[in-house]
Amino acid sequence: MEKLTHVMEWRAEEGAPEMIELVKMANGPDSAPEALENPEKLAKAKAMVTSLNYGSMYFHGMTKDGRPVMWLRTNRKPWYPDVDAEVNALIAMADAGIKCMPEGITDFICISDSSSPPPPNPTFMIKMLKALVRGYPDRLHLLMSAPVSSIVQFVMNLLLPLMPGRLASKVVLLDLEGIRPKLKDLLMHGEEDIPTFFGGTCDHDKYFPEEYYCENRGQGNLKFDFFGMVERLEAAK
Repeated sequence: MEKLTHVMEWRAEEGAPEMIELVKMANGPDSAPEALENPEKLAKAKAMVTSLNYGSMYFHGMTKDGRPVMWLRTNRKPWYPDVDAEVNALIAMADAGIKCMPEGITDFICISDSSSPPPPNPTFMIKMLKALVRGYPDRLHLLMSAPVSSIVQFVMNLLLPLMPGRLASKVVLLDLEGIRPKLKDLLMHGEEDIPTFFGGTCDHDKYFPEEYYCENRGQGNLKFDFFGMVERLEAAK
């Protein structure tokens, strides 16, 4: 009960319940009544959507046991991130994935393509870790990352001492050869679901291209296919 209380307090402090609504707000016109009445809220919404537009994180597909899979594409992360906007984008993404979980499933998988990460930003990394620990303490089932570079090792050396034991035990670092058999065993359709950036045939860019190739989804600044992602997750249940 105490853990749930802490989670709810954190969600209230961070404004987590409104994040998905902020995506909708940023997708609408600046002339909408709510946007005109709340310029600070609109600015927050647009900043968060800018982070989503990088296409550096998204849910796509399920595991064999029905867990949604969040993919991280570190090569798409900005070198100089807007830390608050990035954390807000993570909250919106995690909440969307949680809402789309099949009945009986309570956590998700995270798989990171860490081949070309940006330079480490300690402020960003620590705030992201706090969001996971305080806001989603039991929602992450497993985090797999490949390949292991010097930057990834630096990040893990920084973060692992700060992680609760239960979270640190869920982090698995692999090389490219090591992750493919793991993905084959883990993903719903086995080898067919291994993405091209891990040497497979599944083209994630069909649904989540780089921002340059995306068009605006509405009348605002949203280019990332957030609502299409949610629809596909719902259909995959």
